[in-house]
Amino acid sequence: MLRLFASFLLALLAAWAAPARADTDFPVRPITIIVTFPPGGGTDLLARKLGAALQQDLGQAVVVENRPGASGNIGARAVAEARPDGYTLLMVNSSFAVNPGVFRHLDFSPERDFTAVINVAFVPSVIVTRAGSPLGSLGQALRLGLPEDPMPYASCGNGTPQHLAAEMLRARSRSALQQVPYKGCGPALTDVMSGHVPLGVVTASSAAPFIRAGKLRALAVTSARRSPLMPDVPTVAEQGWPGYELDQWHGLLAPAATPPAVVARLNRAVAAIMARPATQAELQDLGFNPVASNPEDFERLVQADIRRFRALTASMALRAD
Repeated sequence: MLRLFASFLLALLAAWAAPARADTDFPVRPITIIVTFPPGGGTDLLARKLGAALQQDLGQAVVVENRPGASGNIGARAVAEARPDGYTLLMVNSSFAVNPGVFRHLDFSPERDFTAVINVAFVPSVIVTRAGSPLGSLGQALRLGLPEDPMPYASCGNGTPQHLAAEMLRARSRSALQQVPYKGCGPALTDVMSGHVPLGVVTASSAAPFIRAGKLRALAVTSARRSPLMPDVPTVAEQGWPGYELDQWHGLLAPAATPPAVVARLNRAVAAIMARPATQAELQDLGFNPVASNPEDFERLVQADIRRFRALTASMALRAD
């Protein structure tokens, strides 16, 4: 009987110790980062650069998987339902915080089904037109939109920060704008450059290479201050709408109940990458303002923006379903 009890006790201790060892040994197999938009946009670009660095630092493969659709909700749901072990992560931007106020029938909870890992960057959106466009300024573009013939603009999708930024501008300027939603900033940029849509509201990071190549012309940035990437481009506020501002954050989330030791390990690894001068210079050149928060600060930012954007979308009667 004593021997049987001892065996039972050892089994219990082993079961208790195994998760602890798994947490401290993390990672021991490949990590998947799900991106909620198609390849080519700023969020995808950031995830791939971060994934490559993590793979080198952690000694495990890091796979970036694109699951676009429904303004990021398809990919978010997949991570919400994933095993909470740190091997499935979600790269998001501020659209994650916009969606609860825009979509009434989410089948997951942005507030409860995730745990914050790290905020890695901020980036403004930029209002662009093709290089040969006759639109010379933001004011001119807004004046050309008529109630019976609104000015079309391409956004990165329903409920994205770019959609919200344009709707804020429409309300402030009382202009006639009509959204043409795309499944990500990459496809939106393609149609703006080809002239299918006269305006685009996209992330500065996704538009910057095409602006430098002379394929796009920037009319305004949506941040409170001019972007260091394009210092000659005025803000929306500077062009007649004081107080206008909408910036966008990017970060990593994990499923709720992911062990704190695993979250801390991921946070340390990503923060070390973001602290490197070479990483900062590369991301700044792409339009990002790199940062590295602790999980608690990022959690507060996400939850505060969910509340802020829910109130804002309600006041604008902005719905996507």
